[in-house]
Parts: sequence; C-alpha cells; structure tokens
Amino acid sequence: MTKLNKFLTVLLFIIAIASIAIGAIFICQAVDKENWIKQAMRQEKVTLGIPEEAANKGDVIDTAVEAQAAADIVREHRRSLAPTYEALLAGGRYDPNNPKHLTYTQALNMENYLYMAVLALGITTAFTGIGAFMILSGIGLAAVGVVLYSTQGVKKG
Repeated sequence: MTKLNKFLTVLLFIIAIASIAIGAIFICQAVDKENWIKQAMRQEKVTLGIPEEAANKGDVIDTAVEAQAAADIVREHRRSLAPTYEALLAGGRYDPNNPKHLTYTQALNMENYLYMAVLALGITTAFTGIGAFMILSGIGLAAVGVVLYSTQGVKKG
C-alpha cells in the first residue's frame, strides 16, 4: 500500500466519521427544536380549525398541518375585513383606536405566527432528513474505506 493510498483511505474514514457525527447533531438539533416549537404552540392553546370535540379534550394546534389550516382560516377572515393592508387604510394612516384596524393587525399577527410555525416545523423536518442522509453517506464512505483498505494489501499476480 503506497503512502498516498494509506493517506486517502485514512482521509476517507475521517470524512465518514465526521459525516456520521454531523448527521447525528443535525437530527438531535432538529428534534430538540421541533419539540420546543410544539411545546410553545401548546402553551398558546390555539384551537382554531380543531374539531370541537377534540378541542374539548384539550387538543390544540401543535403540528404543521394544523397550523397551516388555522393560518389559512385567519387569512380568509382577515381578508374579509380588507383584501390588503393598503385597502384597510384607504390612503389614511393606521389608527389603533379603530376596531377594524386593530382587528386586522391582530389577525395579521396570528396569521404570521401560525405560518412561522409551519415554516419552522418544515425546516426541522428537512434537517432531520439531511442528518439521516449524512449518516447514511458516512456509513457508505466507511464501507468503501474498509473495502479499499482490505484490497490495498493484496498484491495482484
């Protein structure tokens, strides 16, 4: 086995170990953040779009699908007040004493909160997948390293 071959084989093992370790970190971070986001959502106890019998049992919005559905409902209600923020103001300025303006901005805040949860939960899912792919890639690289290492010592006739 030449020095270059040894070096490349060792380098392959190092990359494999790093890939597995970083993949595990990605998965752990994603699961931790997903749990944190869901816990924060449960504390808010938003039940919009949850069937009444489920809400009576304590079920609240804590998944991306539920948050998306609730945000879409809020958006529809908000747009029934005014189709756009500019239309709401009708060329004027925002007046926090105007109930219509206040309701619109509260709906906008809730809508943004729910869509942000959808985005965040989607990102945690993506990072879980990326981490799993990194682990599988690391295992594959390690397997290639084992094969290369074992065949390097064999001299061909």
